[in-house]
Amino acid sequence: MTAQTETAATASGSCCGGSASAGSCQDQGAAGVTAVYRVSGMTCGHCEGAVAAEISALAGVTSAVASASAGTVTVVSAAPLDEEAVRAAVDEAGYELTGAA
Repeated sequence: MTAQTETAATASGSCCGGSASAGSCQDQGAAGVTAVYRVSGMTCGHCEGAVAAEISALAGVTSAVASASAGTVTVVSAAPLDEEAVRAAVDEAGYELTGAA
């Protein structure tokens, strides 16, 4: 239930918390595995930053970019991530992961 595409690793981060939900569909490519999750509760850049920061702290994550307007977070990692670990990170930020995008 997630969209995955190969992308070059990019960095992003911010400072905000909220409610997030995400699912994951992971594609593995030369630049890593990309997974897009749905996150509920983000309303601003601060929210995006909080979600991205928590997910970026997970082992193997090279990029996490959250979009409040789309209600998603795109994660690039060296290997597929455990969805429960991503869910816990989103919960820690104060949001709800609702599934894969």
